[in-house]
This record gives sequence, structure tokens and C-alpha cells, in this order.
Amino acid sequence: MFLAVPRGRRLRGKSTSHPSPPPRGGLVGGGSTWKGPHSREEGHCRSDGGTVSGSVAVTDGRLIALTPAPPADPSAPPGPLTHLSLPDSSEARPQSGADGRSLPELVPVLREGVRQCLRQQCEQTVRILHAKVAQKSYGNEKRFFCPPPCVYLAGPGWRVKPVQGQGHQAGETGPTVCGYMGLDGASGSAAETQKLNFEEQPDSREFGCAKTLYISDADKRKHFRLVLRLVHRGGRELGTFHSRLIKVISKPSQKKQSLKNTDLCISSGSKVSLFNRLRSQTVSTRYLSVEDGAFVASARQWAAFTLHLADEHCSQGDFPPREGYVRYGSLVQLVCTVTGITLPPMIIRKVAKQCALLDVDEPISQLHKCAFQFPGDSPGGVGTYLCLATDKVVQFQASPCPKESNRALLNDSSCWTIIGTESVEFSFSTSLAWTREPVTPVPLISTLELSGGGDVATLELHGENFHAGLKVWFGDVEAETMYRSPRSLVCVVPDIAAFGSDWRWLRTPITVPVSLVRADGLFYPSAFSFTYTPEYSARPGPPGALEPATDADALLESIHHEFTRTNFHLFIQT
Repeated sequence: MFLAVPRGRRLRGKSTSHPSPPPRGGLVGGGSTWKGPHSREEGHCRSDGGTVSGSVAVTDGRLIALTPAPPADPSAPPGPLTHLSLPDSSEARPQSGADGRSLPELVPVLREGVRQCLRQQCEQTVRILHAKVAQKSYGNEKRFFCPPPCVYLAGPGWRVKPVQGQGHQAGETGPTVCGYMGLDGASGSAAETQKLNFEEQPDSREFGCAKTLYISDADKRKHFRLVLRLVHRGGRELGTFHSRLIKVISKPSQKKQSLKNTDLCISSGSKVSLFNRLRSQTVSTRYLSVEDGAFVASARQWAAFTLHLADEHCSQGDFPPREGYVRYGSLVQLVCTVTGITLPPMIIRKVAKQCALLDVDEPISQLHKCAFQFPGDSPGGVGTYLCLATDKVVQFQASPCPKESNRALLNDSSCWTIIGTESVEFSFSTSLAWTREPVTPVPLISTLELSGGGDVATLELHGENFHAGLKVWFGDVEAETMYRSPRSLVCVVPDIAAFGSDWRWLRTPITVPVSLVRADGLFYPSAFSFTYTPEYSARPGPPGALEPATDADALLESIHHEFTRTNFHLFIQT
């Protein structure tokens, strides 16, 4: 999705008479002073939105003047972090004297570190995968969450050698962290928390699963979250991560589901999991999964699939945007969220007493029993269905019901339970951090909103877990950042001149990643990027070259003036 500067507003590069950009980008001095082509003089900046205390003049809601922060008083208590300075802490900010100012070398070192993080992609990712609903346990029974919550650790940063004894010793193998998962609000005792044993997968990810978690009837909450605590092997805490909200239900609804109860309905494009639980107590639950490019029935791991409403007239893999809730009798297609592998289009049927109901048309609900029929003519007219045979996924030929023609007889292995799933992903890199503080809370960016124009454009980041110690970075250039709330950050878009000296003669757009850096150097990458689209400008010709006619220049300038009202845009790209 692209968002452009509104028509009639321009963000233009200055002429050659403008002060040249600083050699290290638009920010110097640890972010406390801003120098750049947008400034009318050094030490001043302009911004849309946001207010700060101190040496900032505010006119009509706009920050129009910024002076360097006064020297810190060593006897004064540490103040709150603002967008003008770092915390007054020797651990978070190197100092060079009693005035408490940041070392000039801090910004170049930090910028080079961010550049290396972007180039080497040394991030660490924690991904929590879980069901949307959980069935409550009553009395002494324990209804373990199905599918069980699982955790994936991915990214090359997990294999980077730790520093200063933060991790395992040289020569040791296996996971560098251990995990503990439980419910939020729990006491944290061993009975309510399960330890995760991480195992390395063929794709180099580490996998852990909490198979014995449940919620008792003593817990009266209607929603809860899972809490994951990761600890380094040496005992240092890495962080505490939370899942999405999980809805508590007493038992699957057997009544016809109403579309008013959207929490239990399953919509097109949502993520689901399928599992098969045979009546035999000696056979474990099997989950539909993907291994080595093939669909399997795994007893150990489960996969999330995107459930699409398919179209009979579209080719396989082509999913036109169709909104709405999935109903029985619909043609659907399952796509693995990790590998992208798909099953052929199938008709989803409701299951009752081991029979597929061929004439039911009602919304699908969470934890319903269902079957997947392959379309096409078959002997008997009842079709073939998706079925498991031990750990393989095969087709089962159903037989007509002798008493009711609108039913097809199935076997146990053709009856699947469907449930919606959620996932949340946290990405960070500790390669720049010089503290031993936990990495959480990890900020999550959901959307970007561009505003402003003229000399200054601002970008507002919407998400969660924001705090005043975060700075927004465009590639390896730090942006002036203002904290608004835990769900909003506002930054001044760096001038394009910060990314190269030849910015006036660019012919192609420049795309830079958007990331966040904590005050102690902790790096948080994101899935968002920012694109500068330059206006046309001719590079100066060699000495003695003929100049174009004045009237031609005037005509071109007149056309170009209107054209650049919309052509010199700042685009946001996810």
C-alpha cells in the first residue's frame, strides 16, 4: 500500500545554494541537535505535530524552533527521557565530562552498527503460535489446549557468539535459551508454568511446545494471554513475551452459529489449524502439517493454514479477494502460512455422527467437526475426502448413507476439527546493545501514516509497546523522534540528502527500511520500508556546453512546477 503527500504540498530538495548535508546524515550529537537541509540554520528544525518541554517554540501546533539542550546538572536527579536527549545514565550514554554531553563519536559508531545490522541481518525472532479459543476444564479434568501453543526461535542472531559471558561457553551445543510458558495472572508456580525444551528443526529454527497447559473452572476470565519467559543458559533474563488474546469457551457450540457472534465464526483469509483425534485412546492426536514440501499428519507439530474462499473459475493458487465468513458447502483452499504450499480446492462439509452433511449451509464455528470433499464426479456420487493414514495424508472414498441420501458415510480419519489460530512475532537484535536489560517490551509497528509537506514531512508510527526511549531510523539515518503514547510515535522524515551527495540528480526511487533503536543500542527491525521518489533534475553539463533556450526553460519550468506537485512524493511501502 502506498500513501503519498497530499496534492499541493511538496517536499523538495533545496538548490545548490543550500547548506550541504552533514557527512554522517541528518542527525548529530546523539540526536540532541539536528542539522540538515530542512533547517534554516544549524541547531533548528521544524516538525508537524507533537510537543516537548524545554527550548521548543510552538506556533499553531507546529514546532518551529529547537535550541541545543542545556548542560545537565550532575546534582540533579535523572529526568525522563525525551526526544532531545538520552537517559542520564553512564550505562546508557557514554559521557565526557561534568556537563553530561554525549561523546561525538557515539553517532558514527551507532550508525555504523545499524548499517551492519541491516547488512548482516543478525536479528533474532520469537514467534508464538496458538489457538484463538481455549476450552475450559471442569473439576479434576484437564483439557489441554489443542493445538498446543508453540514457540519458534528464528534468525541468524541466535547463533551469534555471545559477549562477556552472556550465553553458553565455547564448545557447547544446543539452544542458547530456555523458555517457560504459562497464563497471565497466574502465580508462576511450577504447576502452572511449563518449561519448553527447544529442538532445532531442519530449517534451522528452534521449536518448543507447551503440551500440558489448561485453564480451570476456578478461573472466571473470559479472555487471557499466554506469557513466555526466555532465559539465557547463564541465567540472565532475555525477556517476557505475551501472546494475543485467547477466548475461553465451555464447549463447542452445536447450534447453528449466528454471524453476530463473530468471535466464533471463521472468515475468509483467516488462519486455521486442523487436527484429527481418533476415538482410540492409544492413538495420539494428529495435526495437519507440512514437512519436506508434502502434507503430513504430524503427532508433534502443527501448522497454520490460511483458509481462502476459492472460485471455481480461477486457477489453483489464484485467490481473488473475497470477504465474508466461510459457510459449509463453500469451495475453499488451504495455504500453508510458512511454505505457501496449497491443497487443491475442496468443499468443506459439516460432520455429525461420522457422516458428512451434504445439504447444510451455515457458518463454520470454532472447534467444529468438518470434512473436506474433493470436487468432481465419483462412484456413488458422494465423493472423496481428505483423510489421514498414520502420518500420511491421503484420499478416502466415502459411501452413500443407506437411510439418508443427503449424507455420506466417513471414517474417523476423515473427520477433522477446525480452529482459528493467532500468531505474534517479536524481532530484535542485541548486537548493538551495551546493557544487560531485557529486550522486552518489544515494539510492534502496525501501520504508518505520512503527513505534512513543504520543508518538513512527519511520519506517525502506530503500533504497541512504544516508549520514550525509542528512536526511529530510516536505513542508517536517525530521525528526530517524539513519543506520544504507547501506541504512537512521531518522527521527522530525514531529508533525502542524508542518503547521498548525488541526491539532486536521482532518477530512481530510494527505498530504506524503517526500524527502531532503543536508547541502550537495542535494535528492533520491522517489516516496513520508506521510499523517496525524486523529482526530475538535470545533471550539470560539461564546461562549454550549450545552454537551452530561455523560453524553453520557462515552458519546462511551468509544466514541471505543476508536475512536481504530485511527482515528488514520499511513499510508504510495507
